[in-house]
Amino acid sequence: MSTQASPASGASGSIPVTAAGVSDRWERWGDRLNPLVVKEVRQGLRTRVFWVCFSLLLLACLVLSLTAYANTQGSSYAREGRTYFFSFFVCLGVVHFGVIPFNAYRSLAREREDETWVLLLLTGLGPRRILRGKVASFLVQAALYASAVGPFLLFSYFLNGIDLPTILVVLLLGGAWMVFLTLASVCAATLADGRLGRAFVRFALVGVLAVTFIQALTFAFVLTQGRGNGFSFDRTFFLGVCAGLGMMLTDGWLLFETAVSRLSLMTEDYTRHPRRALVVQALLTFAGVVVVWWYVDFNKDVAEIAGIFGGMHLIGTGLFTVSDVDGQARPLRAGTRPWSLLKPGALRGFRLTVLLLLGWALGCSVLLAMSDGSTSDTLRGWSRMGMAFTAMALYGVLFLSLALLLGRMPRSDRLASPAAVRLLFVAVTTLASGLPPLVAVFLGMDSADPLLNLLNPLVGTVNFGRYDYDEPYGTRMTPELLLCVALVALLAAFAADRVLAERERRAHGS
Repeated sequence: MSTQASPASGASGSIPVTAAGVSDRWERWGDRLNPLVVKEVRQGLRTRVFWVCFSLLLLACLVLSLTAYANTQGSSYAREGRTYFFSFFVCLGVVHFGVIPFNAYRSLAREREDETWVLLLLTGLGPRRILRGKVASFLVQAALYASAVGPFLLFSYFLNGIDLPTILVVLLLGGAWMVFLTLASVCAATLADGRLGRAFVRFALVGVLAVTFIQALTFAFVLTQGRGNGFSFDRTFFLGVCAGLGMMLTDGWLLFETAVSRLSLMTEDYTRHPRRALVVQALLTFAGVVVVWWYVDFNKDVAEIAGIFGGMHLIGTGLFTVSDVDGQARPLRAGTRPWSLLKPGALRGFRLTVLLLLGWALGCSVLLAMSDGSTSDTLRGWSRMGMAFTAMALYGVLFLSLALLLGRMPRSDRLASPAAVRLLFVAVTTLASGLPPLVAVFLGMDSADPLLNLLNPLVGTVNFGRYDYDEPYGTRMTPELLLCVALVALLAAFAADRVLAERERRAHGS
């Protein structure tokens, strides 16, 4: 007696797909979906801000389209695509670069101000999933705005004067920039706890969003209006786009991990993810610098630019890493070793920052010494910009150490808070940058005198990179002066390390 196979089963005897199996699959996908995304999207779509912005956006694009139709109606061959594409992009930029990031900031700040953040934590989602849900919900809203403007942006292509590669590159960079601004705004919402601090952060965020909005539109205008009749993927521009995308993605990841760590409990290993992100970012960036340096035929400009801007970035991120609280929770101490630099605590954060700064300067110095255009004398070929970004790294170590010494050396905890240490760094750096030139003016000396500005982080860095043909190495400040800066910086770093180690022992009562 033969049996007849069901239509749903295959020749290999596979299990038939039933309604119950499909239902179970959808339930599993529903469990994986962050419930906060659905909640935030539904709540955001019901707000008056969304519908007002959405309606005004559509109205502005409709008016621009009618204007374009009227202007090109009597023309046999119009080339107004670039102008109207930029106009549509401005309308979209108001929402993507202003409304979306600020609303993301307000959403998280309101949770903390109304003390509903604890209720969200009681759901068991955790800070990471909560922040991921909030960011994803605003990206969904941004996609809705983009879907409304998308047909109008495509319409500008048919007006001639702009090609599809230019449109795609501008939209790609604009989308990445919007994601970065959203992550930065979410991170800004975690910076302050008091009312005065939140007001200052809000005011600063509005100013930053206004400035970055103008910068983004300026870049889009240059990209769409200043490249002739078409878009050309030359090597320099292609490398610049890749570098910009890489920095936005890695910095966005770092900002997200920082926001998660600030909202985590002190008993958790809250610094592991942001410090790991910082290390991975430094390694990936240096690997990218090496690839670009090799791709452009060992051009020394790549090493010089990477050394300067990479050092500035590490000093800025290191300011938040070294200003962590003293010590760590007792359950985390069991697995802590001297090389556990990702564990909580200012001591490990300071050591990690010093290693990253000096390692970055050393790596870029090696690339610079191996670059084309260097003289046969390795030291002379490395001297000018190599000493400049090495001095920048040493100045960073020096003034981070001074801020920690001023804040953490006294027995009083009034200046030991993370915010106080950051303010001390800004104050000490400002005084060291402005006081020596002012003293030189009163004494009738050169404002950029090498000895007087030896420990000046601004003028000193410039002096190490400035040409002076009267000096044997072609720079205004010699390698001997750089050794003096290195000695002072390392002594200050050693003193700060010992102070932080002592404070950690006192924090743990041992």
